[in-house]
Amino acid sequence: MRKSGRSCTHDAWFGAFLLVAVSLSQSHQCLLSALVDAHALTVNKYSTTPIGPNGTTPGDLNNAYSPPYYPSPWVDSSAAGWTDAVAKAQAFVRQLTLLEKVNLTTGVGWEGEACVGNTGAVPRLGFPGFCAQDSPLGVRFADYVSAFPAGGTIAASWDRGEFYRRGYQMGVEHRGKGVDVQLGPVVGPLGRNPKGGRNWEGFSPDPILSGIAVAETVKGIQDAGVIACTKHYILNEQEHFRSPGDFEDFGFVDAVSSNVDDKTLHELYLWPFADAVRAGTGSIMCSYNKANNSQVCQNSYLQNYILKGELGFQGFIMSDWDAQHSGVASTLAGLDMTMPGDSDFDSGFSFWGPNLTLSIINGTVPEWRLDDAATRIMAAYYLVGRDRHAISPNFNSWSRDTYGYQHAFAQVGYGLINQHVDVRADHYKAIRVASAKSTVLLKNNGALPLKGNEKNTVVFGQDAGDNQYGPNGCADRGCDNGTLAMGWGSGTSDFPYLVTPLDAIKNEVASNGGILQSVTDNYAWTQIVALAQQASTAIVFVNADSGEGYITVDGNMGDRNNLTIWQGGETLVRNVSAYCNNTIVVIHSVGPVLVDSFSNSENVTAILWAGLPGQESGNAIADVLYGRVNPGGKLPFTFGTNASEYGPDLIYEPIAGHDSPQDNFEEGVFIDYRAFDQKNITPVYEFGFGLSYTTFSYSNLKVSKVAAGAYSPNTGLTQPAPILGNSSHDASQYQWPSNLTYVNKYIYPYLNSTNLKDASHDPEYGLDYTYPDGATDGSAQPKIAAGGGPGGNPQLWDVLFSVTATITNNGTVVGDEVAQLYISLGGPSDPVVALRNFDRLSIAPGKSATFYADITRRDVSNWDTISQNWVISNYTKTVHVGSSSRKLPLSAKLSF
Repeated sequence: MRKSGRSCTHDAWFGAFLLVAVSLSQSHQCLLSALVDAHALTVNKYSTTPIGPNGTTPGDLNNAYSPPYYPSPWVDSSAAGWTDAVAKAQAFVRQLTLLEKVNLTTGVGWEGEACVGNTGAVPRLGFPGFCAQDSPLGVRFADYVSAFPAGGTIAASWDRGEFYRRGYQMGVEHRGKGVDVQLGPVVGPLGRNPKGGRNWEGFSPDPILSGIAVAETVKGIQDAGVIACTKHYILNEQEHFRSPGDFEDFGFVDAVSSNVDDKTLHELYLWPFADAVRAGTGSIMCSYNKANNSQVCQNSYLQNYILKGELGFQGFIMSDWDAQHSGVASTLAGLDMTMPGDSDFDSGFSFWGPNLTLSIINGTVPEWRLDDAATRIMAAYYLVGRDRHAISPNFNSWSRDTYGYQHAFAQVGYGLINQHVDVRADHYKAIRVASAKSTVLLKNNGALPLKGNEKNTVVFGQDAGDNQYGPNGCADRGCDNGTLAMGWGSGTSDFPYLVTPLDAIKNEVASNGGILQSVTDNYAWTQIVALAQQASTAIVFVNADSGEGYITVDGNMGDRNNLTIWQGGETLVRNVSAYCNNTIVVIHSVGPVLVDSFSNSENVTAILWAGLPGQESGNAIADVLYGRVNPGGKLPFTFGTNASEYGPDLIYEPIAGHDSPQDNFEEGVFIDYRAFDQKNITPVYEFGFGLSYTTFSYSNLKVSKVAAGAYSPNTGLTQPAPILGNSSHDASQYQWPSNLTYVNKYIYPYLNSTNLKDASHDPEYGLDYTYPDGATDGSAQPKIAAGGGPGGNPQLWDVLFSVTATITNNGTVVGDEVAQLYISLGGPSDPVVALRNFDRLSIAPGKSATFYADITRRDVSNWDTISQNWVISNYTKTVHVGSSSRKLPLSAKLSF
């Protein structure tokens, strides 16, 4: 077989550079050298511990590797929910030329079109290409859009309806702006370490809470007619060294390798991705990092075997921006769309584009692999009804001006680029409700709710007021000025406005004829002490921020350096409470912070965690403070007393002797509350904890066994790869059109020579590779035992038990209670308890409500590394129901 690169055998490490051709201009191309990750095609010679079959324990992760798995599975037209979409997609792809398929899968380059990611068009069929746009909490780089609560904040509502509504409204706004793919929601990072910079974009370190939240969010986004891109797949748990790069203090450092065993992968990090796939997510974004020393976007085991095989994912895998590190290797390993298309921003180089064209016509990549990628992309398009909902983008990511350049980097195509379409509708109402429902009352010694007629209210803290540069005054929210309502990075949107806590409280007090004073400088000690002595009620606002690693704030390079409150907030609380015996603390933070220095103080009479609430921040906290909303939120993570209680630290510096920092997930499934339980550490506030202005009691637990058949592994063979095209291998058909107006640095699919060696610019073009077994095999393949449908074997969702319990409101006001169901699986390597279900119930004073929850086969199963399937162990299993992970008054044994 003729190949475009150096010679290598299956068992050898690609230590050499693979030379690939890249599009530079209409008239010429040049060489691009790229170190190819061995695990996309081969096995790392340094590796001994597999992530996959017969994987070892979490404690044995040194020199981990990912076994190769080929071929990349093709779309299954019989997959539940996908049949019609696949049929339409295949009909569309059959019409496409080779160049058009390449266009559909390859981004046009950073700043090439209006969106942060754009694929090439198919003008012959009137198809404009795809627009992919951040973020998981709104439309990034656009005006007249909403700023929704962050994922880690809405998770605190523990409310399926709020998850869905937020997703739907975000989808409506993306649809109205002309976006095809919303780059969200997030379940990677899951939140292994609370200092992880992007944890707040996701939901919770608990896989079940995250899984339910992501599924409802996906449904909401896609019901609005926009493709959800669930990200970042997978094990992307820190910002430091997430990508290869040069670092000021260290020189070149390769991407961090997240090393995990097979059991932990399935029982923890993969769980919410399975829920997203089952919910029908049209796209999944592969992450920057390595997993078991294999770059994820070309990791054949994680993409081919796990995601497309075991989980039955029928949509398309999109690379994170510049997370593709090879051409042929990533194609065969399952990547379907490269973003933003260029290998470096605005470089004009691409691993795909003309290289993908070349790899098809020279036989390196079978055409069915490209056909499958195109089919998956279009299947997602039809699944959500983009053929009915699509409009052209009416905004521009690179300018808020009405007129400007269509191609921002090339500075060509001047005209109307931003129509300033207002897509917000009345979403502010839902944002305010959701933010209030997501507020968690951590402590209350009778101080709340406030009446509005307090003698002298004083508000303290920078976090109560405005950013002096305006709410959008720091690019991508890359600062911690004023009140904190979202973190920083690509997971942001612009605020249409930001209601600060000080503004909302001022309105509250003024409407009641009260007195309000404030100090929003955390270090104005003279003024702080003077007003604290006068205050009858002091409300102190503090925060802690984090974000994406390309921005550093106050020395925090994305990830937090510690869990302390920022801007001297802890000292502020202690100083105010030393002089005012009615000090209320409100925390806006990206995750857990250390509060034990003041949480037990008698003078600190109430503490609230309000997360990152979005544009209605002040109104929402005022609704809770003044009793219009009875807080019912519950913590989606644990508050501890020391960062070490959560488990291994982040890697902040390279490790000697390793090209890639080696991050061994030796703690296994024991993160957050599971780690606290395993080590018998008493948290300050446990996972699932949250108070109310009323009290609740639990009683009358009943467990009923539900008849279900035995679990059967998935068996048989797939259909052969569909043959949708038969492109000519005549290079003359793929040359630059004579009438094309070339746009600088734009990625095109054309070749610049009819001689393939000349087109490749590879001096060793024509030497043979020996590819891994099956890499190009389009014949029928054995089905994966744990597969069988989107999300995995459908029998995993068989209901085995039905549970009910009675929840009674013992107080005098209506309140919401989140009833939580946990299971003890009973094995020595299982968590003490693990969340499996929940429901948020609104209960009138003196009344009771019934909590209903199902227990599925999946809920009581463990992953078995030998059989590569889910099994129910022989250990005794117990169901627990209560108000948090540490308050579980009801329990019963499960009888199988």
